[in-house]
Amino acid sequence: MTQILPTTRHELGLLYRARPAMAGLLLAGTAAQRWPVQGSPVRKVPGIGWVTADPVVARSVLQDHRSFTILGEGGVGNLWAQILGDWVLDLFDGAGHHDLRTRTRELFTEAVSRDLVQTAWGERIADADAVLRSGGTLDVAHLARVLVGRMVIGLLGIPRPAGHGGAWPDDDGALRIFETGERLATVALGTAGSTTLTPDQVATARGIVAELTAGVPDGWRDAPSDTLLGRCRELGLGLTETSGLACLLMVAGTETAASAMGRTAALLIDTGEQHRMLAAIRAGAVAGAPVPSLESAGDDARTARLLNPGEADPVENVVREGLRVTSPASVIGRGVAADVEVGGARLRAGERIMLLVWSANAAAGPFLADRPYVRESRQLWFGAGRHLCLGAALARAEIGTLLRMLWSTDEPLRVVRRRAARGVLIPAWSELVVSR
Repeated sequence: MTQILPTTRHELGLLYRARPAMAGLLLAGTAAQRWPVQGSPVRKVPGIGWVTADPVVARSVLQDHRSFTILGEGGVGNLWAQILGDWVLDLFDGAGHHDLRTRTRELFTEAVSRDLVQTAWGERIADADAVLRSGGTLDVAHLARVLVGRMVIGLLGIPRPAGHGGAWPDDDGALRIFETGERLATVALGTAGSTTLTPDQVATARGIVAELTAGVPDGWRDAPSDTLLGRCRELGLGLTETSGLACLLMVAGTETAASAMGRTAALLIDTGEQHRMLAAIRAGAVAGAPVPSLESAGDDARTARLLNPGEADPVENVVREGLRVTSPASVIGRGVAADVEVGGARLRAGERIMLLVWSANAAAGPFLADRPYVRESRQLWFGAGRHLCLGAALARAEIGTLLRMLWSTDEPLRVVRRRAARGVLIPAWSELVVSR
């Protein structure tokens, strides 16, 4: 039976409660992918500009650095230049950006990311695991915000507040840092029509940035070389570049990571795919071995599917699939730098194009724990080209660590209660309480 909706009703509810108008646009993009009409996959929408939900077209836009820019109207670089200053224009694109990416490619390798997660989360993850093992309930959404806040404190070297006693960081401090990052992200809430900020928005954002990066100068100067700020210094990044990276991490790596963590956990439970994942884990996840099903006997076709090369870890498969279905950064914008034809449409310099990433990724089908790699979308949720997410490996490590803890005892979870966040930039669960 063909599934009409692109995802679960709970996921659709999250999109609607976050931003109803954006949810409508994303669903229209998915419909256009499923039931294409004759003509170009790139359409012009009044008040927004050019729009596409085609994953191949979206990737071509992101990889065309001559015709499209992150700095023009519609690009996130345009927002940051207003907040941080004109130095962003060189650092975020062109030769300056290429130099930055070359020098920072070792900041978030797979191995480094695993170590960062273990250092920042080890004890807190163990505490959460103990709660579930004892039969208690756990708010996954709250835990995700705490964990991401702790990661930010560690990455940016945020110092212990004056007069703070006890261990640092603690949950309250981590939540305050996360909420500060949320405040910075909300500056972009009204930029669907234009990425030009008002003077009040710029002043608010600059105050938040100053608050978040207050510890960066000391950390950049004094931090050990095995910390992020210390590595930035050792790699030859100046204080300005390091502060810019810190800001990027705050916006790109807080709400998006926490959103994907909670939503992927909910998807595993809501779809029943947690049973597929657990079955694959029990089977040893050996490449080429059959993946047994814990569902009905009518699941013969999927039961017989074999793991493909590179699919040896069922949890990593779920991480990839969760990122595909949730696509927390649901839209990517670019400014048109030069006249260009894309997907049969003629775009003019000075215009903007909105890439409906969520729609492009959702068109591949519903959430499946054992879905093979989707060539069309690849990892579009992280972008593409030279602006591919710098912290992609860290995000995967964060999500994977949480999922392994939640399902560490080979027992399924159930949702006790949930509540969607309203009026937010990134759709997310405000509350997601689970138990075994």
